[in-house]
Amino acid sequence: MKKLYVGNLPFSATEAEVNEMFSKHGTVHSVALINDRETGRPRGFGFVEMDDDAATAAISALNGQDMGGRDLRVNEAQDRPRRGGGGGGGGNRW
Repeated sequence: MKKLYVGNLPFSATEAEVNEMFSKHGTVHSVALINDRETGRPRGFGFVEMDDDAATAAISALNGQDMGGRDLRVNEAQDRPRRGGGGGGGGNRW
């Protein structure tokens, strides 16, 4: 299974619309559209998980495709390194 990054989505896009668009190319296992933590408004991108062959077909068919007047950017998602949290660990304090 592959996770796809879907960028430049219209802010009005719903998970159901994205699911429908991608399911034309194979089984969609999940859709997650990202919202701003503070405002709750859509950020214009999301992630779709599909089987490998379906993901490859979806990238070919949908990258650059118009949705709501915006050209979608669709590619395989890259794992983002985890940001270190907290800090202030251990160490001698004299």
